Amino acid sequence: MAENELAEQLIDLTGKVAIVTGAGAGIGREIARWLARAGCDVAINDLDEERTARGVAAVVAEGRRGLAVVADVRESGAVESMIARTISGLGRLDIAVNNVGLMGDAPQAHFTDLVAEDVRSVVDRNLVATILCCVAEAKALKEQGEGGVILNVSSGESTRPALRLAAYGAAKAGINHLTQTMATELGPDGIRVLSIAPGTTLTETVRPVFDDEHVERVIESLPLRRMTEPEELGRMAVFLASDLARCITGQFILADAGAWLSRTRPPIGDADVRP
Repeated sequence: MAENELAEQLIDLTGKVAIVTGAGAGIGREIARWLARAGCDVAINDLDEERTARGVAAVVAEGRRGLAVVADVRESGAVESMIARTISGLGRLDIAVNNVGLMGDAPQAHFTDLVAEDVRSVVDRNLVATILCCVAEAKALKEQGEGGVILNVSSGESTRPALRLAAYGAAKAGINHLTQTMATELGPDGIRVLSIAPGTTLTETVRPVFDDEHVERVIESLPLRRMTEPEELGRMAVFLASDLARCITGQFILADAGAWLSRTRPPIGDADVRP
């Protein structure tokens, strides 16, 4: 049996409906594309209409239905509307991937230089947005009564000191804890909750933050001597959302090329902080 034929037999999400937040580009778009490739119809959320349209196009290119749901997931009303529009437009909800998250407007700030406005921005864009999405998704899945899967995208920075990214690392660590609590509370409803924790992934939004020297330093610090690719995270999401992973819940899965083994990421910027 050919490898692709075996994969098709083992992972078939045909008839399932997923929503992926922050899916207009980067990791989110790859997760949406791979879910569609496995058979899902996918609602694409982003804050930008053009990016959302590109995410929908990626799903349609895989032969599945795509639905644009532009919304600011930092607002509870917008999130509730987003989930309602997904169910109305695609018929149901089975898989939710909460991928929205940004390092913030000042990603290179030393801990002592953090100000309240920057901290709130980072926490809102990561932890608060994820919580609001999870609440709305869990309510919809419980009402549907057929179980489901919620995948939260965390970060490898949540597992070690996040130099120059203190608020970001703390917010992502909060997502890991949230995932465990949700898995415990929602397990009796047949809802699995997991967290994917990528390492540094050079998406189109992340790559401009790092110069070539920093990228080389990161690669040299990794046991696999390579970075995580967005499509690898897409394949992982498909596996975790499938029945192959039906006994897995409450876990956060590191996909960081072994970065956690090096304990500390090479710092961004100033030379006064070392791993």
